Amino acid sequence: MDIHKNLVILKEFVACFTGHRPQKLPWGFNENDERCKEMKNQAKIKIEDAIKNGYHTFLCGMALGFDMICAEIVLELKKQYPHIKLIGALPCKTQSDGWKSPQKARYNKIMKQLDGIRCIYDTYIGKECMHERNRYMINNSSLVIALFNGKSGGTKQTLEYAVSQGLKVEIIKPKEEI
Repeated sequence: MDIHKNLVILKEFVACFTGHRPQKLPWGFNENDERCKEMKNQAKIKIEDAIKNGYHTFLCGMALGFDMICAEIVLELKKQYPHIKLIGALPCKTQSDGWKSPQKARYNKIMKQLDGIRCIYDTYIGKECMHERNRYMINNSSLVIALFNGKSGGTKQTLEYAVSQGLKVEIIKPKEEI
């Protein structure tokens, strides 16, 4: 019973991220786009607010797009808040296998700086490993910071599950126009 109690206390100060891949965003892979810069600024504010409210551990699914942007923000904020931790929640060890070189390099740079890794599967078994990774993050967090355009897909499913589990949800809506 005491072990369960401690896990609940730990979960209380854990936040996770969910959001769209670049293909679903109006700026795509162009992070120099003003809309992306604004989203990054909003994400940084929400992450820093979480830290100021006692959150010290951040779970990141390490997917392309919002996940890796948030990971980089947390790593940057560690300079100011050295007590915070970044944990990679990977759907599988082979997550980046089909990515282009620059994407893999970015992923590997972040991976080297993680404070821990939780890997769900050794290899990709289909979308189920992504869903399981998302459930793992929600089940071990009390806050989710999301980039969500309102459309159906994995981010919407993750947010619906987060709400059903009673998590606090902070949503950033990507701007469609400059």
